[in-house]
Amino acid sequence: MIYVHVPFCRSFCTYCGFYSEVAPRCRKSDDTLGQEREFEDYLTALDAEIRVRQNEIQRMSASEGADTLYIGGGTPSVLSLHMLERLLASLGRQGFREFTLEVNPEDIVEKGAEYVAGLLSLGVNRISMGVQSFDDGILRWMNRRHSASQAVEAYRILEDAGVGNISIDLIFGLPQMTGRLWEETVRKALEISPSGVPPKHISAYQLSVEEDSMLEKMIAEGKCFQASEEACESQYSVLCKILGEAGYNHYEISNFAVPGYEAVHNSAYWRDVPYVGLGPGAHSYMGGMRQWNEADLRKYIAAGQKGDFSSVRGGEVLDSGQKALERIMLGLRTSAGVSLDYLRGCCRETSLEEALHRGNLIVREDGNVRIPEDRFFISDNIISSLV
Repeated sequence: MIYVHVPFCRSFCTYCGFYSEVAPRCRKSDDTLGQEREFEDYLTALDAEIRVRQNEIQRMSASEGADTLYIGGGTPSVLSLHMLERLLASLGRQGFREFTLEVNPEDIVEKGAEYVAGLLSLGVNRISMGVQSFDDGILRWMNRRHSASQAVEAYRILEDAGVGNISIDLIFGLPQMTGRLWEETVRKALEISPSGVPPKHISAYQLSVEEDSMLEKMIAEGKCFQASEEACESQYSVLCKILGEAGYNHYEISNFAVPGYEAVHNSAYWRDVPYVGLGPGAHSYMGGMRQWNEADLRKYIAAGQKGDFSSVRGGEVLDSGQKALERIMLGLRTSAGVSLDYLRGCCRETSLEEALHRGNLIVREDGNVRIPEDRFFISDNIISSLV
């Protein structure tokens, strides 16, 4: 499986800690000249990295990895169809089992149905859209560029164009968010489609304070506070209840899907499957080796010009204990869980037995052990008690 990081955003969200740069403005989806030179430089460097790492990509593709492509960011939907086509040409193939593109609502509304049709023709078969909230006041506080009505309009455009697998993102645990407002948000998410068909996938994340984010600075300056743990837990419980009643499969702590529409790419991460990450700030994992590219677009472009990315790459070899910890931490985030025999071979026996006795872990019919849904919220504490 392949991840490509597009490090461009039109503006920075209050809470975001992902690496990105302010993108040049482009009003037309196929305008690739002049003002978009930085996009072109990035794509040239990306092409160089793909060529340098071709053997690695081929080894990964021939392994047990999922046949998926995920283009994330940043905001990949700032790229034109021409640029996305160029990116795919660099990879040298199409026809992935799952090809996900992250988009923002304002880009879809601005570029319209023609742009979405173009995405489908390129092989995109899954869209992940950052909605985050249906309250315009909260969206302004987040420094999002779209309004609630634009999120609904973008969803309509995607659906009308024939996108059959749409995932939307939501955020809870905001300091100004009441329980009632959050419940309304989740219900509006289920009603976002004009056709009356709920989204195939919903991801909901608790607001966290990321290093170097605007939110971190606001809290440090006393301009903002964090929601209480009790409020966050209550909102998470409401989320699980409403989506459960709507028939969603809660297959990972933050992810809910109509059965059969679980994210193939992300599910492979949680199964500890090898993957290749391309672009500045992207991470890779293969054969117990974790690698990453430095989160610096200028240095990445310079490395691409030399055809040598060693100056911007870091890495570490995981020992057996680190690999076991990784497998447990990822697996217990999911409803599929981890093999009981595997846990017995890696965890402190008394801690494991106590977790089973207290109901913090339950045994599935297939012999795997999982954290029950009503204790997903305290999963970090449960996992840390085991290892």
